[in-house]
Amino acid sequence: MFTHHRLHRRISSIALTAAIACGQEPLPFRDPSPHRVQLVAVEDGVQLEVLDWGGTGRPIILLAGYLTAHAYDDFAPKLSQIGHVYGITRRGLGASSRPDSGYTAQRSAEDVLQVLTALKLTSPVLAGHSFGGQDLSTLGANYPNRIAGLVYLNSAEDPTLKFSDYGVEPGDGGKLPAAMRSPPAPDLRSFPAYRAWQVQTHGVAFPEPELRHLYAANPDGTMGRYLPPKNVRDAMAASLVKPDYARIRIPVLAFFAAPRPFEEEMQRFPPRNAEERAAMEHKFKVDLAIKNRHILDLKTGVPAARVIELPQSNFYIFLSNEADLLREMRPFVVALK
Repeated sequence: MFTHHRLHRRISSIALTAAIACGQEPLPFRDPSPHRVQLVAVEDGVQLEVLDWGGTGRPIILLAGYLTAHAYDDFAPKLSQIGHVYGITRRGLGASSRPDSGYTAQRSAEDVLQVLTALKLTSPVLAGHSFGGQDLSTLGANYPNRIAGLVYLNSAEDPTLKFSDYGVEPGDGGKLPAAMRSPPAPDLRSFPAYRAWQVQTHGVAFPEPELRHLYAANPDGTMGRYLPPKNVRDAMAASLVKPDYARIRIPVLAFFAAPRPFEEEMQRFPPRNAEERAAMEHKFKVDLAIKNRHILDLKTGVPAARVIELPQSNFYIFLSNEADLLREMRPFVVALK
């Protein structure tokens, strides 16, 4: 799926080098994703950035975690074949307002409701990744009359669990193969170069518009400081709550990233000795236990939930498993009342 990205990075890198060589500043970046951007007021002095990728049919609302809605710039246009797709950048991030308060789970859910009201969107499907899963759980449990269905994008988890709740002992990460412990340093020479590093290191890359909302752009084209304020990130982390799955009475589709088969991990990161192999085996066991506990919690609270495990997937499954998500979301959305 990244062939066109690699070509784009190659062309962008050549253009950037030529501009610098001629003593010119790089051309202003333009977001290539086919969305309309608007700001929607959710309370006095607070506006949220809302992206509208178009499409027909039921509204589908994409919610990110500690990223902006631009994280979906590549995925959303394809999803627009299923419904009318929107993305919301939560308060404190990107182009949305950065108030001093309002970062609780309840306020975050109310922000989403305010956007639905302002845009006159009825019975939408909410799809959320990472912290966006908390929005889904809160809205599904408390406002089922406003929501048609929930799609957890590797986000159905209980952030209040302690490590001991997973039934495994913590491993010694220092004994893992060096390549697993110390990935290559990020390439900050340009945004395309950073995306190439992401692909090399993680197998996926954020859309460039997302990166430009996360990092400042230096005049010479290199990447600058990380932009999301620490106080916002701390407030979001402090607001995490236990999901009340038992109160969710609307259809649920949940995707879970499954650990790569151990044999494949052995091929990717060949252990040099028995100690490294044992550390890898334990890490695999831990990852499996965490995923299984999250699935158990969701199925216990919502027995009718459709659960899809995606092997060999990245944490950002909307980047690594685009086709799988589209294939499963289509019938889910179509079947909703």
